[in-house]
Amino acid sequence: MSKMFLTNLEHVETLLDVPNTLRKPNKKWQSAFVAIYCSSFSENLKETEQGLGKDDQTIHVHQKGPPQVVLALCSHYYEIDGTVKPIDIEARTKLEHVIQVIAHDGFKSCAFAHKQLEKDDFDDMESHLQQQDGSLTLLGMMGVRDQIRPGVRKAIDDCKQAGVNVKVITGEDVLTAEAIASECGILGDPNEDIDGELVVEAFEFQNYSAEERMDKVDKIREMAGASYSDRLLFVECLKQNKGNVVAVTGNGPWDAPILLEADVGVFLGFLGNNAAVENSDIVILNKGFESVATVLKVGRGSYENVQTFIQYLLTANIASLVSDIVSTVSGPAPPLLSIVAAVSVEVPYAVLRMLWVKLIIGTLAALSLIIEKPTEKLMQKPPLRPEEPLITNRMCRSIMIHAVFQISVILTIQFKAQSLFAVSAEVMDMLLFNTFVLFQIFTVSNARKLEKDFLRGIRNKLYWGLFW
Repeated sequence: MSKMFLTNLEHVETLLDVPNTLRKPNKKWQSAFVAIYCSSFSENLKETEQGLGKDDQTIHVHQKGPPQVVLALCSHYYEIDGTVKPIDIEARTKLEHVIQVIAHDGFKSCAFAHKQLEKDDFDDMESHLQQQDGSLTLLGMMGVRDQIRPGVRKAIDDCKQAGVNVKVITGEDVLTAEAIASECGILGDPNEDIDGELVVEAFEFQNYSAEERMDKVDKIREMAGASYSDRLLFVECLKQNKGNVVAVTGNGPWDAPILLEADVGVFLGFLGNNAAVENSDIVILNKGFESVATVLKVGRGSYENVQTFIQYLLTANIASLVSDIVSTVSGPAPPLLSIVAAVSVEVPYAVLRMLWVKLIIGTLAALSLIIEKPTEKLMQKPPLRPEEPLITNRMCRSIMIHAVFQISVILTIQFKAQSLFAVSAEVMDMLLFNTFVLFQIFTVSNARKLEKDFLRGIRNKLYWGLFW
C-alpha cells in the first residue's frame, strides 16, 4: 500500500494545484506527455479533478479528490514496492479506516488515482466521464492540516463568555470539521452527546423544511460539506430567527455575498481583494480570528464610552440650563431684559468664567470619558439587542437625580446665600461659581462608569487635569 505523508502546511491549495501544474510547460515530461484534458473541480458535487496525458499509444488518466469519492472509483492499489494489488473487502476496510483516522485527527485529506488506457480504447473525454466503472488504481492518500493559531481557542472562549454564539460553516467533511472544531473549543468532547451542540451536513440542512431550519439553526454549532450557497442560506436563516445579529468572517472573493448579507462582515486578510473588502464592515489585516475578540471588546468599550459621555453631558447641561433660566427669569427686571442682561455682566457668575467652564466640559472632560480603555469585565456581559435604546432607563434616572440635586443646591445658593451666610453679592457669585465647578468634577467622576464607581479611573491624567 502506498505511503501516507502527514504534514503541516499553511497553504494547502498550492500543493493540490495539480491542474495548473499540468497546464504549465515542463521540459522533463513535455516531450513524452501532453496534457489533453483537465476538468474543473465542482464544490457543490464534490467531483474530482481529472487530467489526461498521452504518449504514442497510451492514455493516462489521473484523478484526485476526497478519499471517499476516489476510493469508490478504485479497484486496485499500489503497494510500497510498486506492485499492484486488488482492493478486496479487507483492503477496502483498512483504507476506509485510514480515511477515518485522517479525518478524526483534523487533517484535510486528498486521494490520488490513476488509470491507463490504450489509445484504441479511448473514444472521447465525455464518454469516459460517463463510464465511471470503478477501474482506477489508487496511488495514495495524503493528509494536511493548517496550524491552529495559538490565540484562537482563547478568542473563542472569550467570545463565548461574552454571549457570542460561535459557529463553523466549512466545506470539509464532517469528521474533519468535528475534529477541528473540538480542538478550537467550539465543540465539547465529540464522544459526548451535548445538548445544543449539533453538527449537521449541508445536504441535511437543505432537506429541512423552513420551520425545521428556524428551529434548529440556533442549536447548530457546525455545518460540514457546505458550499457558498449553503453558507448564504445558513446566514439568512440566522438573521430571520429571533432577530439575531449575525457577524461573518471571510477572506476570499467568493465570500463577498455572504459578507454583504451579514449584519457585520469581517474580512480577514489583506486589501488585495476589493470585492470582499467593499462588502465588509470591518477589515482585520493580520488574518487572525483572535483579533475578532479584540474587535468585540473595543466595540463594547466604545459603546460604553459614548453612553458615559452622553450621561455626563446631559447632566451638566440640564443643570446649567435650568439654573440659568430660573435665575434670569426670577430677577426683578422683565424676562426680556433679564435675558439681555444675561449676556452682559449681571449674571450669577461672569461670562468669561462660564465660557471657561463650558470649554472644559466640551473638551478635557469629554475627552477623559471617551478614551477609557475597554476592560475584561465588558466581555462578561451579554450582548445588547438591536432594539435596546442608547440612553437606558438607568441612565435617565441617574441624569435626573444628579441634575435635580445640582439645580436645587445652585438655586439655594443663588437666592438664599446672602441671608444664610451673611455674605456680599460678590462672595455669593464666587461661591456659586465654585459650587458649579465642583459639581462638574463630581459629575465627571460619577459618569466615568455606568456602574456608579466614583473612584474608578482616577489615575487618568486627564481626570486630574480637570481639577487644575
